[in-house]
Amino acid sequence: MRILIVSTAYPLRGGIAHYNALLASHLSKRHTVEIITFKRQYPKLFFPGKTQEESGGQFPQDGMAPAPQWVDSINPLNWIRVAMKIRRRKPDLLIFKYWLPFFGPCFGTIARLAKCGTKIKVLFICDNVIPHERRLGDVALTRYAFKPADYFIVQSAAVEKDLLRHFPAAIYRKAPHPVYEIFGAPMAKYAARKALGIAARNVILYFGYIRPYKGVMALLEAMAKLCQTQSEIGETLLLVVGEFYDDEQKYRRRANELNLDSCLRFVADYVPTAEVAAYFSAADVVALPYLSATQSGIAQIAYHFDKPVIATEVGGLAEVVIHEKTGFLAPPNDAPALAESIRRFYRDHREKEFSENVKIEKKKYSWDRVVEAIEGLGLVK
Repeated sequence: MRILIVSTAYPLRGGIAHYNALLASHLSKRHTVEIITFKRQYPKLFFPGKTQEESGGQFPQDGMAPAPQWVDSINPLNWIRVAMKIRRRKPDLLIFKYWLPFFGPCFGTIARLAKCGTKIKVLFICDNVIPHERRLGDVALTRYAFKPADYFIVQSAAVEKDLLRHFPAAIYRKAPHPVYEIFGAPMAKYAARKALGIAARNVILYFGYIRPYKGVMALLEAMAKLCQTQSEIGETLLLVVGEFYDDEQKYRRRANELNLDSCLRFVADYVPTAEVAAYFSAADVVALPYLSATQSGIAQIAYHFDKPVIATEVGGLAEVVIHEKTGFLAPPNDAPALAESIRRFYRDHREKEFSENVKIEKKKYSWDRVVEAIEGLGLVK
């Protein structure tokens, strides 16, 4: 089968670009696969980060070139040209990785024009159906995008529920979000901490963009409670690593108000692929204090490095983090409960047990399951 993926991809950055690289790599074991990506993904006015391109590291899949940058997300004339190029490629399957309704007009138009009068089938792999931070028009834009789709892949029960609520006749398969494999082997913990200049006995990692729905404020409140009882669990450091897509000073002010100087470090930047391993390897546990979620690629990075996860019981996180087995689950936006989960993790010495369980649990999150789900939709004769 000839497959063409339309989505973000290297040289653009981020978890979805990493996902698409891995998906293409695993699909290409049995199929002919090509990725095309954006020459303009977001208008600069609407992009809160510092840059949209990967830096500081090599492309994660050896032997694969950067994806052709064809797509302009806001230019309808470009969408027509891209669709015509796709038609000339004559793919059997056109895959869109969908995460924001912003891309609905672009993806929906390309899909319609590419498949019109051809045998091309269209598949959407849904990170979200409706995003965490909802805006007026999200449902309409998503409906426009999904109308020409033949099939869908969802990766959590939360997304499955959203898909069926809005598209009850959808033909789909559910396959869990796979583990990210592109960040290299784990480092020895002492070596990672030395490289990062960390001397604390305990290290908790929050990793990823800082946005309101990700609950970092609740995590800061939880750390304030933990810092008051460090004599019980030992000196503890929270690493908050990632770019701010919210008002950075608001978080820094709150950290100062909570007197977290000695037990908090902000690394307020996007971390290139080559540097990710050090942060996860230095940590004892990864914290995901989200207020809402469908699924989280960060949990899959944590599992790649055999790290336990302390998360909130929202969306698909409760499907991935097995309470009392691979980590702890706490109610969302509940700093005392989150603090108590972290305290229990250290007080009861659960790291080794949870890490061993993660090694077993992560086997179910394979890329083969996604490939089989795509093929299981009847696309392979």
